[in-house]
Amino acid sequence: MVINLSDKHSLISNWVSELRDMEIQADRMRFRRNLERIGEVAAYEISKSLEFIEKEVNTPLGTANGKVLKQQPVLATILRAGLPLHQGLLNYFDRADNAFISAYRKHNKDGSFEISLDYISCPELENRVVIISDPMLATGSSLVKTIHFLKEEGHPKEIHIVTAIACTVGIEYVKREEPSVTIWCADIDDELTAKGYIVPGLGDAGDLAFGVKVQM
Repeated sequence: MVINLSDKHSLISNWVSELRDMEIQADRMRFRRNLERIGEVAAYEISKSLEFIEKEVNTPLGTANGKVLKQQPVLATILRAGLPLHQGLLNYFDRADNAFISAYRKHNKDGSFEISLDYISCPELENRVVIISDPMLATGSSLVKTIHFLKEEGHPKEIHIVTAIACTVGIEYVKREEPSVTIWCADIDDELTAKGYIVPGLGDAGDLAFGVKVQM
């Protein structure tokens, strides 16, 4: 399942426009905050699909019947670009367990690249809801490898992907490799360059959020 959060006009569309705007991109704090806001909205929307249980709580004047999450999700993010989105999810799922994965494009001299995964730190994943954040879903290779990496640690009950900009090519690849995954995106672009960059996209989210890195 794919949910495009921009299908209905809302502040999501405003934040995506700012993420894409080269003039506004110069403000790294605003760039990170807009990603964080998207993560917050995605967390709220995902929460509607989660299981809740009834709980009686004491107030200063009596008791009240409420509903609380049956189980906290696991929030997983791909370092480093996913950190602002992850923070937005964590702002709402503030008691969630967390997982961190190092996945990056290792570029070759001929211009091609391969996905390298070097590190994972995660809690128990068996029968848990896992929410993976990565701002750009381009080819989908890094996300699929990340899912496989996580499944080596346990078998999640559900997997959600939260991204700012997704490309149709990457969406189709993820759906083909992991058909049970739900993808939540703030917008969808149709074009992917030969080097695997989304057009019009927004550029390199990690560099825009945290500064230009040395290519490895």
